[in-house]
Amino acid sequence: MVEAAKTLGVLAENDVLVTGQTVSADKELVEAANQNVAAAKEALRSVSQTESYLRITAPFDGVVTTRNLHPGALIGPASGVGGAQPILQIVDDKRLRLAVPIPEAQVGDMKTGQLVSFTVPAYPGQTFKAPIERISREVDEKSRTMPVELDVKNPDGQLSPGSFTNVSWPLQRAYPTLFVPTTAVTTDQQHTFVIRVRNGKAEWVTVQTGQIVNGDMEVFGDLTAGDEVVKKASDAIHSGDPVRVQNQASSAK
Repeated sequence: MVEAAKTLGVLAENDVLVTGQTVSADKELVEAANQNVAAAKEALRSVSQTESYLRITAPFDGVVTTRNLHPGALIGPASGVGGAQPILQIVDDKRLRLAVPIPEAQVGDMKTGQLVSFTVPAYPGQTFKAPIERISREVDEKSRTMPVELDVKNPDGQLSPGSFTNVSWPLQRAYPTLFVPTTAVTTDQQHTFVIRVRNGKAEWVTVQTGQIVNGDMEVFGDLTAGDEVVKKASDAIHSGDPVRVQNQASSAK
C-alpha cells in the first residue's frame, strides 16, 4: 500500500496511515505473544526442576542394603523425625575398602601397592589378598595406630561390607636385624636385656625389642651376629658370673 500510494490518486493517505497503525499494533501483539511463550517455558522449566527433586537417582551402581522409609511415608526436613535418617543406603560391593589400624611399631616400611593377606569368618581356611592403596602417615595419639586402607576387589560379591577381618600384616626391615629366643630376653626394674657369654662369663647387654617371629624375638643393641647368649635369661645371673657353654648348637643356661 505504501508503494501504491506513491502514485497520486490510487490510495488515500488516511488509508495508508490506518494500515500502518494496524501493522504496528499487530507487531506489538506478536512481541507480547513471544514474551508469553518465553514466560510459559520458564514456568515449565521451574515445574520440571521442582519435579526433579521428587526423583532420587543413585550416583553409582550398587545394592540397596538399608531402606529406612517406604513408599507413602511422609518425609520431613532434616530436623524432623523422618528426615533425621537417610532414606536408603546403597553399597557398591564390587570394590570394598578394608581399613586397618597398624600399631606404631609396625609402620616403618609400608609401601603403596604392597599385597596384604587377610581372612574373614565367613570363609574359614580361605585367604584373600588386597594391595595397600592409602597410608594416612599420621599416628592416632589415643590408640597409637596409623590408619591404612586396602582396596579389595569383590567382583562376585563374595565378601560382605562390614565384616571383620584377620589381617596378616607383612613386616620387612630395610636392613638386617638380629633375633634371639624369646626366653633369652628378660627385664628388671630398669633394663630389658639379654645375657651374652663372652670368655666364659656373663655380660648383660641392654636391648630394645621388636617383632616376634616363630618364637624368636627381634632385638636391637650392642650385639653382633654370632654372639652367644643365655637361652633362658634371668636377673639372677649377674654380669661377671661364670657361665659354662653346653654346646655350639644351643645357647648356654
